[in-house]
Amino acid sequence: RVVQGVYEIQKGFILKVAQQEWDEARAQKSAQEMFHRMFYMKFLPPGRGLWAMGTAILREKGLGAALNNCAFCSTENLDTNPTAPFCFLMDACMLGVGVGFDTIGAGKATVNRPTEPAQKYVIPDTREGWVESLRVMLDSYFKGTAALDFDYTQIRPAGQILKTFGGMSSGPEPLMDMHVAVRKVLDKNAGERISVTTIVDIMNLVGKCVVSGNIRRSAEIAFGNATSDEFLDLKNYETNPDRAAYGWTSNNSVFVNCGMDYTKASERIQQNGEPGFAWLDNMKAFSRMNGKADHKDHKVRGGNPCLEQSLEHMELCCLVETFPFRNEGLRDYKRTLKFALLYAKTVTLIPVHWPETREVMARNRRIGCSVSGVAQFITKRGLHTLQAWLESGYRHIKSTDKALSAWLRVAESVKLTSVKPSGTISLLAGATPGLHYPESRFYIRRVRLANDSPLLSGLRDAGYTIEPCVGCEKTTAVVEVPVDVGEGIRSCKEVTMWEQLCLAAFMQRHWADNQVSATVSFIPDKEGSQIAYALQYFQYQLKGISFLPKHDYGAFAQMPYEEITEAKYHEEMKHIKELHESTENDLPPRTKSQLDFLSEQQEFTTHKQEDSYCDGASCLFNPAAAKQAAKEAAEAKAAAEASS
Repeated sequence: RVVQGVYEIQKGFILKVAQQEWDEARAQKSAQEMFHRMFYMKFLPPGRGLWAMGTAILREKGLGAALNNCAFCSTENLDTNPTAPFCFLMDACMLGVGVGFDTIGAGKATVNRPTEPAQKYVIPDTREGWVESLRVMLDSYFKGTAALDFDYTQIRPAGQILKTFGGMSSGPEPLMDMHVAVRKVLDKNAGERISVTTIVDIMNLVGKCVVSGNIRRSAEIAFGNATSDEFLDLKNYETNPDRAAYGWTSNNSVFVNCGMDYTKASERIQQNGEPGFAWLDNMKAFSRMNGKADHKDHKVRGGNPCLEQSLEHMELCCLVETFPFRNEGLRDYKRTLKFALLYAKTVTLIPVHWPETREVMARNRRIGCSVSGVAQFITKRGLHTLQAWLESGYRHIKSTDKALSAWLRVAESVKLTSVKPSGTISLLAGATPGLHYPESRFYIRRVRLANDSPLLSGLRDAGYTIEPCVGCEKTTAVVEVPVDVGEGIRSCKEVTMWEQLCLAAFMQRHWADNQVSATVSFIPDKEGSQIAYALQYFQYQLKGISFLPKHDYGAFAQMPYEEITEAKYHEEMKHIKELHESTENDLPPRTKSQLDFLSEQQEFTTHKQEDSYCDGASCLFNPAAAKQAAKEAAEAKAAAEASS
């Protein structure tokens, strides 16, 4: 399905937009190889790509934004359009896009009190309807117009199947809670200029609503001023106890400049691991941090929630993940990079529904081709070989993008590479996430699912530990997965804070022209006091970094990773049985393939029962044949190795 979707989009674009010839035989051969490299997990699209590519989300709804991982919006223009950044964030988050935002709009708009009597407002049962309800409520405060009496009766009740997006409806409760909470925040700020706290509160409350709204698992990052006590205290729940209910929805980072004093912010890090750091000047001036400034990203304003992407205001970006340790050699890996690039570049061809975003994306075509399993590669092949692969791979992906862009008749991508922290996709491929070393050889990996997810019953029957998610007990469950990463790989407790920083700088120099997402773990009583000094050295080598204190009890409840003993691992595994395989009924709905977002006339069809890449009457891509070919290739390789 994913491969089919990719090549459908390419074909539509080539024929109707680029007005080039389409070579069917060449496309078939290319599609077969993409399938092979995905099937053996040499690279994989992001989770949203596996979920949405080739489905009705694109074909019927035209929601290309759902294929993008991340976005950024600035609050700078709150004086002229105070509702825009909040509504953009909600709309994007409801499509699963992680959004970063700044707080520089503080003081630029006045919060008024709505007038009485209140006017009735009926909320439609759509994504757009939910977003519009936020817009009209914010308008009532910024413009001082009539208060709103919301009518939620059109919103479907909880538990109904969502045919296009999957999962079950949440009912109106998350939206009702958001309206009540945002009103409380604005009432507190009424009569004054909007504050940093109010900006972040509204964004966080929107994030909580979206996460509570069923299957969407979005993320936020808030950027503030490193000298602002107000911003730095946002996650000090002794100072701001009310924020504990929703402050967790964003990572909080500060914009910093080379040469500044990092002492104050570093002291906060030792308490709860925040803030993170973003060197905006480095993001604007450099591609890879190899000493050669090119200033090609001088319009960048911030980054995405995990800070592996530099982004302009209203810009979206698509990520794709490669696994060098799963490739046979450098030549094989360079072929993998071609197809990873092909997937991500194809996503940039799909229009999104925000005009300003379309303009930025068409100009930048920014993607983030990432690497995971770095710890496994270093363990197996060594750091020097990794450097050679990264340098050669980067040159290859640059030249491939140049040729691909010329064929598509679009702009070359402003930047191409990053290191994402990774999550589910690295787990799927059996890879350590991004550049991070595992928590330990044996650990618990926690995954969050909606309470009404059909996966939960199967996981519960299989014996996995499942508990309510702290802060979202009514809507979200946490599943605990015991993991054994195998022998030979060092755990993060064996890798010092300084070595982790060195590895991040290494990847920023030799691979990432966007950024490296790295969360450096440290021992508070031994390394905490060294953070400010470390930042003085690495401020010239990084664009962003975050830290997390190592505690026996964990920095916070239900951490994604938790070290366990070998005995505990085997005890957990005693209760876990094999999961049942999915059936066709578990897959997303299939509909006819109509690329309305590219052309009202051009139409491509698919078989109803088989995901096939087709052109008219003849099928060009057959997954069964691709699987068989991949199996035969693997058997031939095994036979050759055995004979040698």
